[in-house]
Amino acid sequence: MLRIMSNGKRPQPAATVGPADAALINLLERRLQDSALHLALGGAANGTVRDAYGSAGELERRLESLVEATQKAQEGLSLDLMLTRLVALISDAFDADRSTLLLYDAETDELFSRLAQGELVQEIRFPSSHGIAGHVFRTGDTAVIDDAYIDSRFNADIDKQTGYRTRNILCAPVRTRRGDIIGVAEVLNKHDGQFSTTDGVFLRAFTTHLATALENAQLVERAQVASHEESRLMEVTRAISSELDIDKLLRKIMGVATDLLDAERSTLFVHDPIRDELWSRVAEGLSAREIRIPSQVGIAGEVFTTRRAINIPDAYADARFNPEIDRATGFRTRSILCVPVVNKHGVPIGVVQVLNHQGGAFTARDQRRIEMLAAQSAIALENAQLFREVVNERNYTENVLRRLTDGVITLDCALNVVKINDIAAKLLGVKAERILGAGAPLVFRNGNSWVKRSLRKVMRTLEPDLTIDGVLKSSQGSTTAVNLNITPLVDAHEQLQGYVLVIEDITKEKRVRSAMARYMTRAVAEQVLAQGEAVLGGRTQLATILFADIENFTALTELMGATDTVGLLNEYFTDMVEVIFAHGGILDKYIGDAIMAVFGAPFGSTRDADHALRAAYDMQQALTPFNARRAALGHAPLAIRIGINSDHVVSGNIGSARRMDYTVIGDGVNVASRLESANRFYGSQTLVSGSTVALLKDNYRLRELDWLRVKGKLAPVPVYELLGLADTRLAPGVDAMLDRYAAALAAYRARDWRLALIQLDAALTTVSTDRPSQVLRERILEFKITPPPEDWNGVWVLNDK
Repeated sequence: MLRIMSNGKRPQPAATVGPADAALINLLERRLQDSALHLALGGAANGTVRDAYGSAGELERRLESLVEATQKAQEGLSLDLMLTRLVALISDAFDADRSTLLLYDAETDELFSRLAQGELVQEIRFPSSHGIAGHVFRTGDTAVIDDAYIDSRFNADIDKQTGYRTRNILCAPVRTRRGDIIGVAEVLNKHDGQFSTTDGVFLRAFTTHLATALENAQLVERAQVASHEESRLMEVTRAISSELDIDKLLRKIMGVATDLLDAERSTLFVHDPIRDELWSRVAEGLSAREIRIPSQVGIAGEVFTTRRAINIPDAYADARFNPEIDRATGFRTRSILCVPVVNKHGVPIGVVQVLNHQGGAFTARDQRRIEMLAAQSAIALENAQLFREVVNERNYTENVLRRLTDGVITLDCALNVVKINDIAAKLLGVKAERILGAGAPLVFRNGNSWVKRSLRKVMRTLEPDLTIDGVLKSSQGSTTAVNLNITPLVDAHEQLQGYVLVIEDITKEKRVRSAMARYMTRAVAEQVLAQGEAVLGGRTQLATILFADIENFTALTELMGATDTVGLLNEYFTDMVEVIFAHGGILDKYIGDAIMAVFGAPFGSTRDADHALRAAYDMQQALTPFNARRAALGHAPLAIRIGINSDHVVSGNIGSARRMDYTVIGDGVNVASRLESANRFYGSQTLVSGSTVALLKDNYRLRELDWLRVKGKLAPVPVYELLGLADTRLAPGVDAMLDRYAAALAAYRARDWRLALIQLDAALTTVSTDRPSQVLRERILEFKITPPPEDWNGVWVLNDK
């Protein structure tokens, strides 16, 4: 056992003392020469070190801890392992319950410590001025506290949270030999008694001896982190130069962001300027799917619009955070770091959002890292988006060329073929890939000199040239009637780039298809072509006719000029004809602002009546977005009236030798027109004849209104009002009103005026604006004064057209 005399003289070691023991004695002698240690031992000047420390065992334990600590400092351990082992040695040396080594982080002005938990290391950080440790760090004084709970600097909440009870505390600065304080050592709850001033001196000597090793380990760790960051950022730089697929690039950047900041999840939102939204198809830790949010909404939206980073240590304590997303996904967001992605022009193009730093809140260093990554990402994103735009533009152009029904050839200024689509290659009788790069004189030989003449004219005048009804000869000798349009190609600066040739095949079949496409769907036109023109000859067939007219159109046009009127009709006809075509109808003709459509000609089916009713319903529905566009321009909305009737009609090409149109004629056409006009009388929108209702296969919301004899028709027509499809939900009270109206109509036909009026009054009480109820009530009141003849059968004669 080593004994040190009070006079400072060291006795000779026993013969059994080895080199290691001699080194230990020398180490202790040097420590005893420290003025502070001499002062601590001053009370034991006439005794021994054992007297100062209480027992030989305590001194031996501390010296052993110091020796092992010296060895650990020389082993080159990582900072995490060194902190973990030194904390255990300090606790053992001072016979204490716990101890902590806190190091100073100058970048964040924080004290931090790391605690090993299994394979994970938890980092604890707090401001360097907080608590007892902060006071010791700031002042450099050792603190010996016998009762932690009476010291105002002690934070008792930590004990409440952990269930631990802190009794006494020993806290000393970690000071280098240069005098710099790089941290704090804190020891809690001495097992036997209280910490002494001597304990404080020994702790200071202990930490001073290890300060250089700790400082070096911290520097090594910083260098390793910087090296790792640099390698990861180099990886992003390589990705910028090698990866042009935007989805792969996003995944790579997010992988780097998650790894670089030791986070759980990362998302890169890219701005869509067309929809003014932030979108992402990549979220680290989630399955790939596209996410879209308005560019001004939420934390990401604020960062994007303000171009300022946001660091949120506790997401649930921040009012801007939406916890519904966590509840929907099962993910728990703790901390958030969000920075803008800004291009070289200072324009924000996206946002990087990183969630849940493994060590707690994100630091200022983390923010600098992710901002560097965002700067690199901005370049990568713009390059990838530019590449995608170029590829999309090329693919779009090639798809357009492939899908065009006309032949297209583009030439450069030297008249070499740059592009040729399949149609043009077919018309010329060549393979497209074999003609690319060939000169125009070679392409248009074999009797196509007229093409070369037209091309020379365009080269001379730099004006488009159109040739009608030309004859194009293929390399096999076949000919095709074509229209040829040659146009010079110029760039944005009006510099000539080449020429484009559009070749339109105007053979008889194409002429017929082009003509028919104006009033029937492509499918019907193809069917007509497949069966020949005989189907367009005169024949009688069952068809359903639809008339649609704009309400008060004459008054509307008086407020509009000719140009606005034509524009309105063109836009209206476009929307309505698309609906008619979608349900298999054909456009018979336009009559002013009216549309006449036919379902069942030239080819009929068992569902023509259903197609007509669904078309009528969808036409009324299509008015909603149409009127919304008009309202946005400050224009009044439109309303339309529709009449539908089914009958046998004559269909075919009708006209003169100079002009013929495919149409249908007959009494059934006139009835449909009269029903459309009858809407004004009944205040309805769509009226359907009984003959059409009898042909329906599906269920609809229909109301029988009347038996009507229209002008020019002897037989009465049962008239129904179309209120909707089978699943259409009507306004509250409408169903009850319809029941009352049906009962009133039955009483009216039975000449029971009193009962009919009771039912109608009840109907109008439910829906006061129901015009058919008002019309029938007014008619009954007239019949009460002037009753109809005895042979009256309930038919109402409508003389107006």
